[in-house]
Amino acid sequence: MKCLIIDAVHSAIAEELGKYMEVTVSEKLPPAKDELKAMIPDVDVLIMRVDPMIDKEVLDAAANLKVIGVCSVGLNHIDTKYAEEKGVKVFNAPGLNGNAVAELTICKMLELSRHTIPAHRDVTVNQKWDKYAFVGRELRGKTLGVLGFGRIGQRVGEIARVFGMKVVAYDPYLPAEIFTKNEATSMSIAEVCEVSDFVTIHMPLNDETRNLFNAESISKMKSDAVVLNMARGGIVNEKDMYEALKAGKLGGYATDVLENEVAGDGLTEDSRFYSPLFDCDNFIVSPHIGAQTVDASRDIGQHIIGKVKEALNLG
Repeated sequence: MKCLIIDAVHSAIAEELGKYMEVTVSEKLPPAKDELKAMIPDVDVLIMRVDPMIDKEVLDAAANLKVIGVCSVGLNHIDTKYAEEKGVKVFNAPGLNGNAVAELTICKMLELSRHTIPAHRDVTVNQKWDKYAFVGRELRGKTLGVLGFGRIGQRVGEIARVFGMKVVAYDPYLPAEIFTKNEATSMSIAEVCEVSDFVTIHMPLNDETRNLFNAESISKMKSDAVVLNMARGGIVNEKDMYEALKAGKLGGYATDVLENEVAGDGLTEDSRFYSPLFDCDNFIVSPHIGAQTVDASRDIGQHIIGKVKEALNLG
């Protein structure tokens, strides 16, 4: 059997699966879709993260494919229905990057609240030392609204409470006892937007959530409120967000994802692109690094190894 690894994942995956099959790591991490199509015809196991799109074209090119191990949570970049039709098993790693994403969420809340990024730039680029130019605000006593109260959302709420924040949350799929256990008040999306000083999004991207956070949502929020999206690009309408930031309707927007991240061949490490949001002073972005910790990589790697071995009856 043959295994192809097309993204930066924990070394234990190649080491362990190499005991049972020939493992190849793509020279380009990740490859473009056309490059993957040329590489995948005789591959039995594909190990990846979120790029490129695994659509009908790729799956049709993968004549021998039996398992796709996704070292992340979301599966919106894979045509899972067609994969199932072709008998390809798809495994992800739900929850194992939860703490890493939660900590990044809190990090960005603090960065926007204390203006650490522009302050750093003012000192190092402008060579100015003006502490009066960056008056921030504390998280203590503020209300955090969580849209999507699964493992990541619950962990964000847990950390936020340590800062002295009140937590409210929206998740129609959870029983009342989950909110009670996590000391959070269950609310509708509109109610969360109305009462929150910070709103953080932790939902999958699907037909229900695409453009869920838009001009209507923003219109319900406080004028100094901050929005954070550590989930998937496309949940926040970026055009509406840009217009809100430019008009001063929000205090800031922080994201780890962009809506064109998995469009076409997706965004890779050498991508060059532009978004109008880049012109907003109260906007910060990172290139989908939520799960990029050595700790999460290790845990996800062990999980995927177990799933692949189970699916193929190895060991």
